[in-house]
Amino acid sequence: MGMWKYYALLSAFFAALTAIFAKVGVKDVNSDLATAIRTTLVLCITWGIVLFGSHVGEIKEIPRHSWLFLLLSGAATGLSWLFYFKALQTGDVSRVAPIDKLSVVITICLSFLFLKEAVSLRVVIGALLITAGSIVMIIK
Repeated sequence: MGMWKYYALLSAFFAALTAIFAKVGVKDVNSDLATAIRTTLVLCITWGIVLFGSHVGEIKEIPRHSWLFLLLSGAATGLSWLFYFKALQTGDVSRVAPIDKLSVVITICLSFLFLKEAVSLRVVIGALLITAGSIVMIIK
């Protein structure tokens, strides 16, 4: 199994912890404030990794095109987190998290449309199953 698969599994594990911890954390806190607190910690951790890894000098080598898309990605992440925390504050985490995973299906569609990535039958079936699961979670 390639290293990317391990990283993806670790990402899924920590995303699950994020949902559980966030649900408890936003119970008596404004969801926007909770997102800001969380984001500050993420900012400190990632800049710490960059500083200790001696990667700060690489900033000047980042092409403008990359800057644009990294900033757009950051804006999308911020909006995703804000809406996710709002959903967690009022909904059950066991329903919010699976619906949030519709992002996987949307990502598959966008990667096909804009990045021209191949979509196999296995990917289509997986996306349909995720969609079906999300629909089941939406219906009360």
